Amino acid sequence: MVVDHASGSWIHGTDGRRYLDFTTGIGVTSTGHCHPDVVAAAQEQCAKIIHAQYTTVLHQPLLQLTEKLGEHLPDGIDSVFYANSGSEAVEAAVRLARMATGRQYIVTVQRGFHGRTVAAAALTTAGTKFSAGFGPLMAGVATTPFPDALRLGMSTDDAVAYALKEFDFLLSTRIAPNELAAVLIEPFLGDGGYMAVPPAYLAGLRERATAHGALLVLDEVQAGVGRTGKFWGHQHTDGLVPDIIITAKGIASGFPISAIAAPEAIMAKAWPGSQGGTYGGNAVAAAAGVATLDVIAREGLVENARVRGDQLLGLLRDHLADVDAICDIRGTGLMLAVEFGDPAANAGSDRSQAAAKLATAVQQACIDEDLLTLTCGPTGSIVRIIPPLTVSEDEVTLGVERFVRAVGRAV
Repeated sequence: MVVDHASGSWIHGTDGRRYLDFTTGIGVTSTGHCHPDVVAAAQEQCAKIIHAQYTTVLHQPLLQLTEKLGEHLPDGIDSVFYANSGSEAVEAAVRLARMATGRQYIVTVQRGFHGRTVAAAALTTAGTKFSAGFGPLMAGVATTPFPDALRLGMSTDDAVAYALKEFDFLLSTRIAPNELAAVLIEPFLGDGGYMAVPPAYLAGLRERATAHGALLVLDEVQAGVGRTGKFWGHQHTDGLVPDIIITAKGIASGFPISAIAAPEAIMAKAWPGSQGGTYGGNAVAAAAGVATLDVIAREGLVENARVRGDQLLGLLRDHLADVDAICDIRGTGLMLAVEFGDPAANAGSDRSQAAAKLATAVQQACIDEDLLTLTCGPTGSIVRIIPPLTVSEDEVTLGVERFVRAVGRAV
């Protein structure tokens, strides 16, 4: 479909149809489409200054955004660098981690998505389509297993124990601990499958990073800014404090801006001139970010994400419990997934391909029901559901009705 205009949870197509948007631009339009406060802030800023290159001059929206973002950062994380996209912020975090530690190796966790640019693609293992065909990629990267209980056929506790044991084995066989710069992980998998990382695993990585003098870098690009019912996804793990946080997507309701945040003592170790960018911290995008954080606070959208997410998860499980083709329905806040087929099937096998075709068929059937969803996962067997943080109770109910009909048509 081709969009004509959009508002809140709804996209109006040039075909005259009105679509309920449960994609939010892949988790970007956090306050819904064209929230009037965000629109007004951007319009007002456009009349003042559009481009104020922030290594040359500072501007008020960036100072305000930094102050407001700082209200949500963990104690001790008090320095921010701005860029344009998630991929760019990921690469900035890697550059900082290597400079701050004087070490070269980054360990990334299997099924993670961190972007498509050359260095970010080297860190991405959510699917080969993100990194194939343009190698060689950035060196100095190793991957450790994700505690995927569903695919491994284990309990969560056993999967965590297995994954941490394999991490330790990696440091005995591939990377000397004194060469480990950072461990990079999403606290909730994005493109890799919309799956919560068990808190015990995150805590185990934190413990190991600290023990080896490495940094823990959390990619909150998709899970952050209220998406999971807490402002940051890692806040579901009690007491966890990362060394570097990466944020983007929902922070400015659709305007391109991203950031990394770290303690000043770490940020100061970046070599002068090593971080920067012509459009980073754009004045209009920053103004939209200020308005977005104001709306999230004033309208209680983090709590709304939790409540509406519980509603959505419960309704999906109630209505789709008897569908044999579905192996799992999961979610935290407004970050939900419906997985088809057998997660343990070998990628590329007939069963794996059939599950991917079914997920695509459901996603396409959703369009026929005037509902927009997306697929994801290493084999494409997952339909992800990402409403805006402003979604209402009635919209959730309507969305589930449409999704259930789409499943019925496709299965």
